[in-house]
Amino acid sequence: MASSTPNSGRYLRGGLAGLMIALMGVNPAHAFNLTILHNNDGESQLLPDEGEAGADTYVTLINQVKSDLDAAGTPFVTVSSGDNFLASLAYEVSEGDFDAQVLNAIDYDAIAIGNHDFDFGSQALADFIGQVDAEIPYLSANLDFTGSPLEGLVGTRLFSSITVEKGGEQIGIVSAVTENLASISSPDGVTINAVQPAIEAEIAALEAAGINKIILISHLQSINEEIALAGEVEGIDVIIAGGGDELLGDATTPLLSSEEGDDFFGPYPILVDTANGFVPVVTTPGEYKYLGQLDVEFDDAGNVIAANGMLIRNTTADGLTSDPEIQANVIEPLEDAIAELEATPVGTTEVFLDGVRGNVRTQETNLGNVIADALLWQAQELASSFNAQTPVIGLQNGGGIRNSNTFEVGETLSVADTANILPFSNFVTVVEDVTPDQLLDIFENAVSNVENVDGRFAQVSGVKVGFDLESDPFERIVSITLDDGTAIVKDGKVVTGAPTIALATNSFSAGGGDDYPIADNPQVDLPVLYQQALRNYVSDELGGVVTAQRYPEGGEGRLFAEQKPESVPEPSAVLGLLALAGFGARTLRKRQSA
Repeated sequence: MASSTPNSGRYLRGGLAGLMIALMGVNPAHAFNLTILHNNDGESQLLPDEGEAGADTYVTLINQVKSDLDAAGTPFVTVSSGDNFLASLAYEVSEGDFDAQVLNAIDYDAIAIGNHDFDFGSQALADFIGQVDAEIPYLSANLDFTGSPLEGLVGTRLFSSITVEKGGEQIGIVSAVTENLASISSPDGVTINAVQPAIEAEIAALEAAGINKIILISHLQSINEEIALAGEVEGIDVIIAGGGDELLGDATTPLLSSEEGDDFFGPYPILVDTANGFVPVVTTPGEYKYLGQLDVEFDDAGNVIAANGMLIRNTTADGLTSDPEIQANVIEPLEDAIAELEATPVGTTEVFLDGVRGNVRTQETNLGNVIADALLWQAQELASSFNAQTPVIGLQNGGGIRNSNTFEVGETLSVADTANILPFSNFVTVVEDVTPDQLLDIFENAVSNVENVDGRFAQVSGVKVGFDLESDPFERIVSITLDDGTAIVKDGKVVTGAPTIALATNSFSAGGGDDYPIADNPQVDLPVLYQQALRNYVSDELGGVVTAQRYPEGGEGRLFAEQKPESVPEPSAVLGLLALAGFGARTLRKRQSA
């Protein structure tokens, strides 16, 4: 959850204060009131968690709000700012049908395309759109679908913008997706154009047609991007942002119990001052946690003269009950399918597999090796199909291996087990153009905080890494050698002429998580979650059997202790290091046995 607050006063007006300022000097007789109901980043999070954020109660919530607006005679539009599904067990078991049923029940006026909509490629998105009611349009002004599997939907299901009539007024809706789409998803065959000129061209066309009330529904990955656009693009009246999951509100905003105490990014709405007044910018934290309700007032010229609203939490604590159709057709079959996955085997193990938290974060383990091998194997299998460089190293941060799972000899691994071991929505990512100096920095980071059992510690594949824990952090790597014998680092120094390589990791680490210095490298997210890669590897590559010969208990020397030969400290320093090393070893042993 975002914990920072916007620090530029030009867009901090919001809530009641902003409403009162906006209303000064306005003649209400010429006003047009519109309510915008919105959400973003549902990401296949359909099942309720202890009475919170289920798609079944979300549908009930939005239908109740719509009914109240109808009774009051208030016009409203319902929009999504993208990422309505995600590679996950929920998506996998129904091939998107469960997600599509929820979108249909919400009955959007428009849906923005987000980056995760392309996680399985353009053809999969075309298939998914075919499951959504034909009356619901998908929008993106900065994507060119010519030559892609989506081209045939342009003009019937896919649009740059649309107009909808509400309360006798024409409302224009425009959309755009992040320009980084190609590096974070798989929009094969789709051309990504610059956001601002695409939006400006579409606004100009709408205004030429006499439309003076225009909403932007965008998926730019951070609300800061939308805030910047609001101040730079004329003609936008309201922005509904997606992709950043920021929490907007204030101390009076009722939060889900799981988020109480979280910091607000800013007020709801954020009001961005412009030359012609102001633009309200809003978003939600996603995952069907909240419904956004933005109430906007326009004057005759189409300018926003007042804006106020709130996030409405999705919880049974407020008396929400399940929508019966979603409960029967989505929630119950999804729960049954997941129960079946718990009974669905991926393979068996002939060796004790160690995934204990304190071990995968401090030393090589055989389960860590299986996971790192799975990342590398899966990426090598798919790299050419997604125009990615072929990786030679696999890297999995220990913090992404969860729940201290261990498996005894002869135990079966289920599909549910793989999701329990690797539970996050992290994709297999190919990080390209990793230089030798950068690879040294990567592994220095990996071993920099072993003493504190830090999640940045790496389980690796395709490489052997020697390190010296008696050295200071970021001066510990002694050697890095690829499995083919190519030396990258020797005696703590990069080898002259060492090659630049690609590596496979998870999208969290690739994005700079745990301070991995690779966020700025070219990257390709493959349409496979890291737990799916583990399943595929065990069942397909290993033939369903994890053997002791291939994965001996304790590992096989991929990560090993090695002293730097040039390190010759003073005698007094040696005594201090030995004492520190002894303390560190005792501490690690104690934590690992806990």
